Amino acid sequence: MSNINKPKIGRYIQQKDEYKAFTPFEFPPKEGFPISDKLHKKNEEAIRLVGKLDGITRLLPDKDFFLHMFIKKDAAYSSQIEGTQATLQDAIAAPVTEEKSRLHPDVDDIVHYVEAINYGIKRVETLPISLRLIREIHQILMTGARSTQHAYPGEFRNSQNWIGGKTPGDATFVPPAPNDMHKSLYELEKFIHAQDQYPSLVRAGLIHAQFETIHPFTDGNGRAGRMLIVMYIHHAKLLELPILYLSSYFKKHQKLYYQKLQNYHDEQADIDAWLEFFLDGVAEMAQSSIKTCAKITSLRDRDFAKMQKLGRKSAQSTLEIIRKLFNQPIVGVGEIMKWTGFSLQGSYNMIDRLRKLGILEPLGVSEYGQKYIYADYYEIFDEEFKLKRKK
Repeated sequence: MSNINKPKIGRYIQQKDEYKAFTPFEFPPKEGFPISDKLHKKNEEAIRLVGKLDGITRLLPDKDFFLHMFIKKDAAYSSQIEGTQATLQDAIAAPVTEEKSRLHPDVDDIVHYVEAINYGIKRVETLPISLRLIREIHQILMTGARSTQHAYPGEFRNSQNWIGGKTPGDATFVPPAPNDMHKSLYELEKFIHAQDQYPSLVRAGLIHAQFETIHPFTDGNGRAGRMLIVMYIHHAKLLELPILYLSSYFKKHQKLYYQKLQNYHDEQADIDAWLEFFLDGVAEMAQSSIKTCAKITSLRDRDFAKMQKLGRKSAQSTLEIIRKLFNQPIVGVGEIMKWTGFSLQGSYNMIDRLRKLGILEPLGVSEYGQKYIYADYYEIFDEEFKLKRKK
């Protein structure tokens, strides 16, 4: 049996400025990446769970509303990996309908991510995953966003970058020099669409790791690379609804995530270990999403049943509000007015009705006034909130 660790990703080459940059070999290597029996088993389990998730999501009512919560959760965790302190609750409670310019920069990071991934999911319907699409997503992600350095939104870098350390000489990892980078990007683009023996989820793992190795932007590489996983799984038609996101898994195992990527692009590449970690993540998050969908369906049935206590007209308007709460579970009176066209008093009456039905509860006063939360729904996505609520 061939050892998957045998193929090498690249090697460090001395640059004129007295540092070494990691220069990828041809990708994929001509001899390919052998798939071990262990990886085959992990891939089969991950595929089984993704298939089960796909079947469940196809039956979900109001699926577009639920999708928004999955995206925001991924945005929060993906941004936290990069050092953002804002939480999922911060992101959802952000007064984006009032004064977006006043958002805390940490929350704004998440807002940019949500805009970029929503664009990518929609765009991939008409434009294949390509270097062009990756640049377009990066442009939305980084335009007007906070950056550790000039991000050049939508442009591949033309200078050397590095990870860790103050200079390339003491960095943890130095990605390819710009000339080598472009060659590696074209090979990656070709690999995304190649018809070969690699299972789709294995390919997704290789795509992410190789993209992070190339590190083609001056900033925003991690977030763009994690979006690429979602878009590829959707592109490969493994999921009709793009509802599988790995950022919370990567955040939960952040040190291991970085270590596995670092070992992937080491001169003695440990590709097998990275793919095992990645496939374990797919399986774990697919299983988690299956449970989430079951909880959503149960809660939806429970709360829709409460409408039977209301008159026909009240039930209809209340039902429509609950459906919108699946998309935006934290609201103020302004959102209710916008959704319904009701007067200020009429909107407060609606909030009072939802509170009596056990659907909304006060979240607390912000600078924009009282906020309310669909707590039983929101806690499905936020374990910390659920634990605090039980205390």
